Amino acid sequence: MNVVRLLIAVCLLNIFACTTREEKEHDPIPYPFPLPHTTALTFLKGIVSTDSLDFNAAFSPDGKAYYFTRSINGQLILYFTRYDSIWHTAVPVPFTEAGYSQADPAFGPDGKLYFISNRPKDSSDTLADYDIWYVSPQGDGWSPLQNLAVVNSDSNEYYISVAHNSNIYFASSRAGGLGQEDIYVSEYSGGNYGMPQNLGPAINSEMSEYDPGISPREDLLVFASSKRTDTFGGADLYGTTRGDDGVWKPAVHFGPTFNTGTREYCPYFSPDEAYFFFSSQRDVKWVGIEAVRSTLQP
Repeated sequence: MNVVRLLIAVCLLNIFACTTREEKEHDPIPYPFPLPHTTALTFLKGIVSTDSLDFNAAFSPDGKAYYFTRSINGQLILYFTRYDSIWHTAVPVPFTEAGYSQADPAFGPDGKLYFISNRPKDSSDTLADYDIWYVSPQGDGWSPLQNLAVVNSDSNEYYISVAHNSNIYFASSRAGGLGQEDIYVSEYSGGNYGMPQNLGPAINSEMSEYDPGISPREDLLVFASSKRTDTFGGADLYGTTRGDDGVWKPAVHFGPTFNTGTREYCPYFSPDEAYFFFSSQRDVKWVGIEAVRSTLQP
């Protein structure tokens, strides 16, 4: 009988240990209160959303750090705040370099941090355009900066969003598009990114489409657009869903739930798909994901 009890105790301990490890690997994001539902709230007021121009949203893979962009004297600087019982004062990323802007942070599933910068590719680069760059986690810090050459062009590349399968969505003003800026995808396969593909007329128009926010499961896409006939302000949010055939449906305007007479941009889905973030009125806003899904329901 004692042997049986001992075996049961060992089994229970193993189950507990496995459950504990799994919980640690999938710790929930420590969202600040109050949590939003169908009405957007300002995110981390005084830490992320301050009296500066603050925009973008990107949680680190462990959910314990939040990256965004702040405009300081005309320079765009990547900032981050880390959670340790509280969300701490935001500071610039360690690879900030005076004279160059960095913005639009996005994490890949492998922990790489992508962003845009107007720094030159090398000593021979004289084009003052924005390219997509990245750093990889290395010890307690980051690797040297790398240019994601396969997706960049001689024109501007803006705003990165990465799905769970590592496909990268971004905007570009490169030649051959449908409008002033278009949204593209570079698919990840075999450890490499393919040539960018224009998402086509269901999303892009003769106007400007930019700031694509892809959902982790790649079934929802929200983006910003300017100068369309139904636009409320400087830029509005539009969205689309992917059909069972893998084709994106024609994008729809997000209406007054999200859009105002000013500028709405930088859409982002939280990694757990519980909340949706966007930038408006010089701050970062967030709202429950159901507000997005109900907007896109047929």
